[in-house]
Amino acid sequence: MVSAAEQRMLSFAEALHEAFDLALAMDDRVFIMGEGVPDPRAIFATTAGLAEKYGADRVRDMPLAENGMTGICIGAALMGERPILIHQRLDFALLSCDQLINNGAKWHYMFNGAASVPLVIRLIVGRGWGQGPQHSQSLHALFAHIPGLKVVMPATAYEAKGMMLAAIADNNPVIFIEHRWLHPLQDQVPSAYYTVSLEGGALLQRGEGVTVVAFSYMVIEALRAARALEEVGIQIEVVNMRGVSPLRAEVVLQSVKRTGRLIVADIGATSFGVAAELVATVAEHCFDSLLAPPQRVANPDYPLPTSPAAAAGYYPGAVDIATRVLTLLGQESRIEQMQQRLQREGPEDVPQSDFHGPF
Repeated sequence: MVSAAEQRMLSFAEALHEAFDLALAMDDRVFIMGEGVPDPRAIFATTAGLAEKYGADRVRDMPLAENGMTGICIGAALMGERPILIHQRLDFALLSCDQLINNGAKWHYMFNGAASVPLVIRLIVGRGWGQGPQHSQSLHALFAHIPGLKVVMPATAYEAKGMMLAAIADNNPVIFIEHRWLHPLQDQVPSAYYTVSLEGGALLQRGEGVTVVAFSYMVIEALRAARALEEVGIQIEVVNMRGVSPLRAEVVLQSVKRTGRLIVADIGATSFGVAAELVATVAEHCFDSLLAPPQRVANPDYPLPTSPAAAAGYYPGAVDIATRVLTLLGQESRIEQMQQRLQREGPEDVPQSDFHGPF
């Protein structure tokens, strides 16, 4: 256990910076590369000062050549290095899918475990400021579908540091996905080296009647909904599903067996997504415990419009989660009151007034 004295409040972005700093200091095999890694903005300040501290050989700026960069990192990993490849947007990683899927993900299997690819690929997702259909995609389900890739989506600063350190130490490729709206959020983070499991989820709040399982930023929205529902006497169970692939659902199955109802909130598309996979898993293992059909709260199955006005109703949030909870509990008469209670102020595509984008 980490004592309280060893913990302090850090933002999600600060926790990632600390993870990188620790990993670079502890292991000479670790290096970071990507477009804009050492630039003045330093990937939301998560790599700030690292090039000056560790040198350009270990914190490397790169040209617009995603497939080439991925091939270089896979080769370096096969030679014993531990690279961290950073894409400022998940969308950019689509240009490297051939290397990632056909080489990085398969090498360990094809050579019967004689070789491994200890590679972390950090992908940033998010929304806001008119990002449009090509710069705001949450395609974690795509990567989770590929055998040989681990996929994680931390939701807190504590998880961000611990899961990044665990990913760097892992001997296989890890897709590390973070939502930009999480970067300023603070949490208690130990100063020492520690790891958080790359698999499974964490029970954040106990309740009864409904289990709400959330991925990435939707954890924050689920907790907002939980607080509002608690004010009217309804306590829901909230699970943070930080490990996407492999999808270890034990904590979810145990929760659903207690509550009998399930809502899964995801940052990706509704159809063919990780929410659908989790619903299927619960139906297979907990069908007799279900008191109502499981529900998915996720993005619609069409690209995000660039226009803020057209995108206003695109992303679900706490209102949608709370509405589904009340519907499952047969308390539809409270929905309008709950919607008013949870209505956000200001533009829907900006998390808070002091948050600036698009980078």
